[in-house]
Amino acid sequence: MDIIAHVDYSFLKRFGKQPGSMHLVDHDEIEALVKELPSFSVLPGGSAANTMRGVAWLASVEARSFLSPFGVAPDGAGGLPPVFNGAVGRDVTGDKFESLMAEARVTTAIVRKATPTGTSVILVTPDGERTMNTYLGACRDFGPQDLDLPRLAASRILYLTGYLWDTAGQDAAARKASESGPAVVAFDLADSFAVRRSGDAFRSWIPGHVNVLFGNRDEIAILTGASCDEDCVADAQKFAPIVVMKVGERGCIVAQGGKFETVPGVPVKLVDTTGAGDAFAAGFLFGMLQGAEPVVCARLANAIASRIVGREGCVYS
Repeated sequence: MDIIAHVDYSFLKRFGKQPGSMHLVDHDEIEALVKELPSFSVLPGGSAANTMRGVAWLASVEARSFLSPFGVAPDGAGGLPPVFNGAVGRDVTGDKFESLMAEARVTTAIVRKATPTGTSVILVTPDGERTMNTYLGACRDFGPQDLDLPRLAASRILYLTGYLWDTAGQDAAARKASESGPAVVAFDLADSFAVRRSGDAFRSWIPGHVNVLFGNRDEIAILTGASCDEDCVADAQKFAPIVVMKVGERGCIVAQGGKFETVPGVPVKLVDTTGAGDAFAAGFLFGMLQGAEPVVCARLANAIASRIVGREGCVYS
């Protein structure tokens, strides 16, 4: 669950937080932070959950006007609604998470664990930058036995993120899912911290398993060891047939078949960067479900990411 609050820099300093960073914390620190917040909003979060909510919104009639410039319709994705397969605790927060995901029109394949539900306190400073304080909780206990294999087999795209390599059980679940599910596997490197920690595992697993690779410039540079944009995307194509490198407000670079194209971003007044990359993945994946070409998918991805950074939290509607 994401708890989002606007704070000033003195709040970060009081708690010893580096602006723009991600901190792994325990449950007690989550409670201590929340106690000091004057106000906050609550959303069902986590990277993949944010992405599935985005896909569900794009598939709704509400998104029709947003989608019209891209030549796709919200009712054209077909098949099953997006499914989120994950773990929460046997607690009120877990109940709320599942309820909010259902309200967002996402089918949940949720398993319950004895560990409390994972929670992230996201502190947004006046410049729109986020400082994340994350208690991973029950999601760390997810394993291969928790996969919803029938729904996986019925799906068209499997979406995974680099955070799944945090524990042996999650790692094993991701590998099993990639070998048991749809023909198309999309993978987001997720975070430079994740790439530094699990880079060797990513380099050995991605080739032959991943069809679409997402990452920002820093993440792909760490993965490949390259320095300039062109070398990053060229070297990343050794890992996956389609590479999509996010380059912030400049948009993204799409590489396929040894060629690459820069797709400009959509200018917007920055409010909060929370969920921007997750929304980007939602846009790209929805475009793929429509059968759109990668560059069209990228334009849609840039547009929905811009929509998200222009408001507080990863809120689509």
